[in-house]
Amino acid sequence: MTAPRPARTDTLQLPPAWAILSRMKTTLLMPTLNEIDGMRAIMPRVRREWVDQILVVDGGSTDGTAEYAREQGYDLLAQKQRGIRYAYIEAMEHIKGDIVITFSPDGNSIPELIPPLIEKMREGYDMVIVSRYADGAHSEDDDWVTAFGNHMFTALINRCHGGHYTDAMVIYRAWRKPLFFELDLDKDRSYATEERLFFTRVGVEPLLSIRAAKRKLNYTEIPGDEPARAGGERKLQVIRWGSAYLFEVIREIWIWR
Repeated sequence: MTAPRPARTDTLQLPPAWAILSRMKTTLLMPTLNEIDGMRAIMPRVRREWVDQILVVDGGSTDGTAEYAREQGYDLLAQKQRGIRYAYIEAMEHIKGDIVITFSPDGNSIPELIPPLIEKMREGYDMVIVSRYADGAHSEDDDWVTAFGNHMFTALINRCHGGHYTDAMVIYRAWRKPLFFELDLDKDRSYATEERLFFTRVGVEPLLSIRAAKRKLNYTEIPGDEPARAGGERKLQVIRWGSAYLFEVIREIWIWR
């Protein structure tokens, strides 16, 4: 009779999923344009140990924003093409984290929500949004126009694309870095038509929300207030952006799978 083989001790043991997720690195990504007042008020509240990288993409500030970022030791990238979506596109090759947190340094994003946002992502989500309209949260920065627009677009995205958002438009969110490429957010063609039609450059958040819903990705929200801005000028283009985002919501019913 052949003796039984001894159990192998050299078999590759893969770490459990929680161990992999706990080692994921995080980049705090901040697009800036003349945000010095907000940066000075908000950034001292961002503790360095919370994230592995703070990356500032500056769109040509003339008020000392870039110089402040450099003095603080943040990674600084000078944006080449105009428009907030290009801040994200140009940042991609410089992002060191597996998780990207997009953050507004004008005071609208509460720094103390960064750790719970990261912990939620480490539960295995593709994206986690800090919702201004979830139960228990509210916006102090909204006026009636922006409040109406944010709720309207969120409802349309939910209705047309099967989403379950309370806030599909906000910048403050975390997502897996590969998501940007998986959803073709790096492609000019994803935005070109609406930008030509309405003579503007749009952000990525509405399309990110739309395509995450269409792909039925694993996303969720945590409640988070939106304080009034601490500094900087509001750069919202109500008519142009509103028209472009409405075009996106409707167009995506028929294209991109």
